[in-house]
Amino acid sequence: MNLTVIGSGYVGLVSGTCFSEMGNKVTCVDIDKEKIDKLLQGITPIYEPGLEAMVSRNVENKNLHFTNHIKEAIKNAEIVIIAVGTPMGEDGSADLKYVLSVAKEIGEQMNNKLVVVNKSTVPVGTAAKVKEVIQKELDKRNVVIDFDVVSNPEFLKEGVAIQDFMKPDRVVIGAESEYAFSKMKELYSPFFRTHDRFITMDVKSAEMTKYAANAMLATRISFMNEIANICEKVGADVNQVRLGIGSDSRIGYSFIYPGAGYGGSCFPKDVKALNKMGEEHGYKAELISSVESVNDRQKLIIANKIINRFGEDLKDFTFGLWGLSFKPGTDDMREAPAIYVVKELVKRGAKIQAYDPKAIIEAKSFYLKDLKNIAYCKSKYEVLENANALILLTEWKEFRSPDFNEIKKQLKKPIIFDGRNQYNAFDLENKGFEYYQIGK
Repeated sequence: MNLTVIGSGYVGLVSGTCFSEMGNKVTCVDIDKEKIDKLLQGITPIYEPGLEAMVSRNVENKNLHFTNHIKEAIKNAEIVIIAVGTPMGEDGSADLKYVLSVAKEIGEQMNNKLVVVNKSTVPVGTAAKVKEVIQKELDKRNVVIDFDVVSNPEFLKEGVAIQDFMKPDRVVIGAESEYAFSKMKELYSPFFRTHDRFITMDVKSAEMTKYAANAMLATRISFMNEIANICEKVGADVNQVRLGIGSDSRIGYSFIYPGAGYGGSCFPKDVKALNKMGEEHGYKAELISSVESVNDRQKLIIANKIINRFGEDLKDFTFGLWGLSFKPGTDDMREAPAIYVVKELVKRGAKIQAYDPKAIIEAKSFYLKDLKNIAYCKSKYEVLENANALILLTEWKEFRSPDFNEIKKQLKKPIIFDGRNQYNAFDLENKGFEYYQIGK
C-alpha cells in the first residue's frame, strides 16, 4: 500500500517506519528541512530504542522515503496520515493550527480518492473540521474527489514504541464508511496475524478514546501519589499498600507506583485538554481537574523534602542528580519532574551535578539551558563527588542496583532522596543511609 505520513516527529516517524517495515511504500513529510536531511542520512531526531536501525533498513530497501513537499508525497498515496503536533494552547486546549493547515494543503494538492487519517491527538469534533477544510479547498478548485476522514489514535509508550506498534494491544478506528474501515483493516492486518484487536467505532468516539485512556492512566498515578502522601502522614508504608491493592485482579499493578509525578508529551497535555473540552461544553470535570492539581504538587515533593532537610538557603550545598528524562528509555524531558526539582533547588542557591543516559543534550540545549549552577557528568558516580546528597528522579535500569558502598564513599554524607521508590528503605537504613522516598 502507498502511504504518506505528514509530520515526522515522534508519532509520525515511528508510525511511518513501522508501516514500511511491513512492506508498505511510505513517504514521511516534514516542513523542517534539516530534520529531513538528517533522516535521509539515517539520523533520527529522537531517541527511541530500535528506531534508527529500522529507519536505515527501510530507507535502504526503498520502502521508506522522506521529503519536504506534500504535493510530491500524496501524488500516488492511498492513505494520508496526519501526525503533526497539537501543542497546548494558553487556555489548556489543543491547538489545531498545524492539523488544519495540513488539511488545507491536502485539499489543495489531492488528485485521487484518499483516506485521510488523524493520528494526532485531537479534540472530539476535529475530524469534521478537517473534512470541512479539505472540502472547501476542493470546491475552490471546482473538482469532485471522494475522500474519507478517519480517526486512528495512537497508544505508543515512549521507550517501547516500536514494540507497541508492531504488537498493539488494540487498533482503534473511527470512520463513516465501509470503504474507510476496509482500507484501514487492510493497512493493519499484518499486525494481527494471531489476534484480531481491530476495534471500529464512530469518529467522535475514537477521538475521545485517546483522551479517556490517557486520563485514566494519569488518574491512577495521581491516586497512588495521593495515597503515598497520606501514608507518610499516618505512618503506613505505601510500597506495602501498593502490593496489597495491586493483588486485587480488579485493580492490578499497572500505573500504581508512587513517584514524583507524571510528565511527557501526552498525559499533562491531554489531561488539560480534556478538562478544557468539558468546560467548553458546560461541564466541570472535577476529577480530571484534581488529577492535574495533584500531579503539579507531586512534582515538588522531592524538592520540598530536600528543603525541609537542609533549609531554604542552599547556596553551600551540592546535589548529585540521577535522571533528567520524564521516564526511562527516552530523551524526552517535556514536563519532567527533574525540571521542577532542579529549578526549585537552583533558585535557592544549590549546585546540581546531573547525569542521564540520554537526556543531557535536551537539558543543555532547551529545558535547563538558562540555568546556572548546573553541571553535567559522564557517569552516575561522577555526580556524587563532594555532593551533600543524591537525588533519583528517573528509574533507568542502570540506577536499579548501584554500588551503595561507592555512593557512601563519594557523598559527604550518605543521604538519598528517591523520587521513584527504587530502593528498600530498611536495607539502606541498615547500611547507614539517611533515605527519603515518596510516602516516607
